[in-house]
Amino acid sequence: MSGKSFTVCIKNKIKSYKKVITVDSDKSLSIRSFLIGSICQGISTATNVLESDDVKSTISACQKLGVKIIKVKPGFFKIYGKGLGSFVAKKNLTINFGNSGTLARLLIGILSTNPNIQINVKGDHSLNKRSMKKLVDLLSKFGAIFLPKQKQTFPLKLISSEMPIGLKYKAGVSAQLKSAAILAGLNSYGNTIVEEQISSRDHTENILKKNTQAIKILKKRKKIIKVQGKRYLNSLSLNIGGDPSSAAFFTALTLLNSHSTLKIKNVGLNHTRTGFYEILKKQKAKIKFANLKKENNEIKGDIHIKSCKLTSIKTNSDWYPKTADEFPILFVIASLIRGTSVFKGIQDLANKESDRIKEMQKVIKQIGVNSSYSKGVLKIFGKGMVYAKDKTITVPNLGDHRIAQSSFVLALLTGAKTKIRNFETVFTSAPSFLKIMKSLGAKFEIQK
Repeated sequence: MSGKSFTVCIKNKIKSYKKVITVDSDKSLSIRSFLIGSICQGISTATNVLESDDVKSTISACQKLGVKIIKVKPGFFKIYGKGLGSFVAKKNLTINFGNSGTLARLLIGILSTNPNIQINVKGDHSLNKRSMKKLVDLLSKFGAIFLPKQKQTFPLKLISSEMPIGLKYKAGVSAQLKSAAILAGLNSYGNTIVEEQISSRDHTENILKKNTQAIKILKKRKKIIKVQGKRYLNSLSLNIGGDPSSAAFFTALTLLNSHSTLKIKNVGLNHTRTGFYEILKKQKAKIKFANLKKENNEIKGDIHIKSCKLTSIKTNSDWYPKTADEFPILFVIASLIRGTSVFKGIQDLANKESDRIKEMQKVIKQIGVNSSYSKGVLKIFGKGMVYAKDKTITVPNLGDHRIAQSSFVLALLTGAKTKIRNFETVFTSAPSFLKIMKSLGAKFEIQK
């Protein structure tokens, strides 16, 4: 976590605004640029990198494993890769992933087939509570050993496979598990075949795509990724766009804040990340993408948002993979539009940094909005815009950046007196969040 713990207090509703902003860079791509750059051959460069806590944890982990990384200037790094299987670890080294599930799953994927690795792995209080059963099961099939046996949460001891053999893997909703399988397959003997059952984030494949000797995307009815093990990987040159998940909070605020407009420049608009925007467009949201361009197999562009009336939201499980991070802020929007919104197939939200279903139900209840949850289906009984000057919202220490950010937006829209504890957790993904909110006219106090 960044620095010391602090609480954010909000008492006033935000006024209308007309602004142009840029948001923090994409966290998923920033983390991947270091991890994949480290196993490429030669010097990779990454520009416009997010320098958040999760990314700092990634840089620190790579350096502990013997990778030279140089910061040329803010946001610009050189990564001196030595190729596949080149990570080295002193016996009983401990790698701390901090709050980052992405770093944990992807780096363990790489390490599980890297020779001579025996290390201890752990995270912060929040990450140590999250189940790693699916990751352990997957990488055990490559021959990696996790101790103590049967344990499904960090801390764990990881012993890499002595003879990793490629395998067939059916990928589900988790892009992190899919990436772990691809990255483990790169240094295994033979081929690893990853079949996508459900389309999920494809940043890992996009970064590796130019290495056609190592990875091929076969389009059939569903995507099949063929990874050929033990092949040379060419160095990378990545320029990273703004994070669409970070942009979602400012988008939500603008849509519901009367007489407001916002332009967010240079945001990553990869189709596997835009579920939030597509769902809202179906509800008549005034959202437009402009200036679209493609770079490193990734689409970037500007987002134009105008405040407007929205209709209640209905989503099914198909939306989950491309909207997973944005559901908490969608729940805030659903609370403040009239009618019943229904979110189906969201049960995996219970195994995020916190149980995001239960915790967001508690948050919206504090402004008098009712909801019900059963078997992966959440119903929110929206009241329309609630002015809640007489209400108070308290968010305890959950170690969950998305809940903290969503509650902040809810407070600004309703005027409820709000206290969000351990707000420093937001810096894991969005170090500029408070600065941008201030530029839009948000008033808040920080209590150390």
